[in-house]
Amino acid sequence: MIDTDVVVLLGDLDPGDLPASPLISVVTLAELSVGPLVTDDPRERAARQTRLQETEAAFDPLPFDAAAARTFGRVAASIRRSGRTVPLRAFDALIAAIAMSNGLPLYTCNPRDFTGVDDLNLVPVPHPRSVRDDVSPG
Repeated sequence: MIDTDVVVLLGDLDPGDLPASPLISVVTLAELSVGPLVTDDPRERAARQTRLQETEAAFDPLPFDAAAARTFGRVAASIRRSGRTVPLRAFDALIAAIAMSNGLPLYTCNPRDFTGVDDLNLVPVPHPRSVRDDVSPG
């Protein structure tokens, strides 16, 4: 499964660093849905809306189902044990729970976002730029 940051950067990433058949979660669609609504720049809003629509057309997202909800409890508890707070990482925790409940590795350009998540099979993807851009609203 690919994280939201990977979706945003897909055109800039080496396909060899990604799964052959990438999947996304409904949480990624939720994050992408925020993007057009939180910018005042008309060009950026249009670009974010296009990204959202292209993502919706290209992927059939994995749901946040009962198994993911139960896994979220484990994820949230492990984040708290690591000294981090779940509200600041809520989107990331939900994405991790969906990946884990489906037995999937999670590919991300921002592995630090998942620090403290026990038992997550995290696959770091090289970021195409040396300076990290904050690509997610949460």
